[in-house]
Amino acid sequence: MQDNATEVTAAGIARLAGVGRAAVSNWRRRHADFPKPVGGTETSPSFALAEVESWLRDQGKLAEVPLRERVWQQLAGHPDGPVTALVHAGCALLLIHDRPTDWLELSAGSDERLAALLPAALDQVITPRFGPPRERAVNTPNTHLGPPRAVNTPNTAPGPGPARAVNTPTGPELLPSVPLLRGAAELAAGLGARQTYEFLLGRHLDANPRQYTLTPGGLAELMAELAGPARRVLDPACGTGALLRAVAPKPDHALYGQDSAPELAALSGLRLALHANAGIRTAAGDSLRKDAYGDLRADAVLCHPPFNERNWGHDELAYDARWEYGFPARTESELAWVQHALAHLKEGGSAVVLMPPAAASRRSGRRIRADLLRRGALRAVIALPIGAAPPYNIPLHVWVLRRPEKAPVQPELLLVDTGALAAEGRGGLDWGAVRTAVLDAWRPFERTGTAQEEPGFSRAVPVIELLDDDVDLAPARHLPPPGAGGGTEGLATVRERLGATLRLTAGLTPPAPAYAPSARWPLITVGELVRGGALLMRTGGNNAPARVPVLTDQDVLAGTAPSGSLPETDGGEEAVLVETGDVVVPVLGGGSTARVVDDRTAGAALGRNLALLRPDPAALDPWFLAGFLRGTANNRQASSYASTATRLDVRRLQVPRLSLEEQRTYGERFRALAEFEDALRRAGRLGEQLVRGMYDGLTDGTVAPG
Repeated sequence: MQDNATEVTAAGIARLAGVGRAAVSNWRRRHADFPKPVGGTETSPSFALAEVESWLRDQGKLAEVPLRERVWQQLAGHPDGPVTALVHAGCALLLIHDRPTDWLELSAGSDERLAALLPAALDQVITPRFGPPRERAVNTPNTHLGPPRAVNTPNTAPGPGPARAVNTPTGPELLPSVPLLRGAAELAAGLGARQTYEFLLGRHLDANPRQYTLTPGGLAELMAELAGPARRVLDPACGTGALLRAVAPKPDHALYGQDSAPELAALSGLRLALHANAGIRTAAGDSLRKDAYGDLRADAVLCHPPFNERNWGHDELAYDARWEYGFPARTESELAWVQHALAHLKEGGSAVVLMPPAAASRRSGRRIRADLLRRGALRAVIALPIGAAPPYNIPLHVWVLRRPEKAPVQPELLLVDTGALAAEGRGGLDWGAVRTAVLDAWRPFERTGTAQEEPGFSRAVPVIELLDDDVDLAPARHLPPPGAGGGTEGLATVRERLGATLRLTAGLTPPAPAYAPSARWPLITVGELVRGGALLMRTGGNNAPARVPVLTDQDVLAGTAPSGSLPETDGGEEAVLVETGDVVVPVLGGGSTARVVDDRTAGAALGRNLALLRPDPAALDPWFLAGFLRGTANNRQASSYASTATRLDVRRLQVPRLSLEEQRTYGERFRALAEFEDALRRAGRLGEQLVRGMYDGLTDGTVAPG
């Protein structure tokens, strides 16, 4: 069976051929034999992948479709949708992971034979991991889940429980997916089954950002560490499984997940099964209304619940036994999730819940917050930096809770504010620094019940101080202010640095421009230079090696150090690492900017929406190239305009045909302008820091007005 049913959009064709979408539009207009649309809409048509691949190869525009791209296009263009394709691929990869010889035997025959025999083989790996099939599952929502029991595999599975979220697909359901499954198996031969699934799932999530609320990997790891080691862990709003994936379970441990979206419950279950040799149970359903694990008492609960839900079950759950600390108001869905988490903990168990900042101070929730404090259930409130997780424009909170034991409760609450660790660049939060700072404050408090005060960052507050009319738990309102700009000595240092920078800026100011007659150089485009071998052109990808900073478009525009991060997509596209002398150009936003990579930036991964030009030093001077690429008229003629954004076609940018000696003359002047520009930016940042510190010092009394 061929994959003729797989469809690809114009954007997919552009990715296959390594060109812009404008080039695909030109091909459609100029070539009568270009494949005709087979689906989609008039404004966004789709084409048969096999026909497109054949045409590109016949035109010499494609030597071979990269395997990763082929598999992704098969998944994205699946006739039953990408989610169904992901489930089928996950099931097959689980078989490849657990029983590779079975897959080799089944895949040796025709597509029809593979589809017919595969369900029985899949059931032999799905049932031990996820429990019995739906028709034989215990479907009572309040069934106690005992300790994980051993099965005839290296893994363990939880005891009887709700109907499993991952069901074995039938032969007719699998038949359209067979080309995808064969491609995924080929990809897994090189990457491994787990990395292949992470790549496909990560690519799907990245392509549909508005459909999913994701928990960043750094935040998931922090929340798992705050919860501590646990044998049984529950996530009642598991989404794609990021929080449970951050746990490091042993084979005799068990992970439980539930999500209101059946497809997410299935995807997270497969992801976890490929990630860990532990018992896995995921269920579909609303955890507040139809709790799949009613009698489960876990060692830890991790939760990133939906925020600001009005329709969470307020009317029908008024007398639910979970509201041990008070019945949440209709506007307090997050406090319902907090109590749901506590209800699923054994005595002494920990829950870590991501919360919106309003939940710490809304008057409608003050009675529940007060009872959580009085009974010692709430142990810490940690304010994260802006940009830590969606929604990125507010500083979310992490609540650390514990199921009270019979021992005396803790008389203090730890408050932490990590707002000072916010990154300047978009997507550039340093999770390593956040994690270290938070755990350094939490671990002593966890051991002793108190912690040393750090002005502006953390404080162990006596509960009695918080039990007023508002019961406001926002950390910033209870922390002593830090010394303004590091105190008077720090402000004096900033002032000295600003003065030195201003003097440097004055010395770098360009001389008065001299008149020159209008030049009429012969021009050459970047695209022609690439084809001639004088330039190597690469574009930013969706992956970066571990612990490698990412150079973002915002870093290039602001002239700052690499500060970004990219989603964890194990086994994804190979990252592009920048080298000294590379020229990096943002392709979105309409600004005329180009940056020459220096030794401090070299080694960073190239981020999204950036194009990298690596000149041959025997043919092109990088500063000459970057300078002419910044010309306003040059950028205007190479830009295309959509309703919401401006996109730069880097291949259409032009530079003069000059000798290398002449290029270096211009390059020296462009380098001097770049140094002047950097000095101006540095002076601006120091000036803002000095002004802010002076305002803070004068208003909090640490700086005298004289």
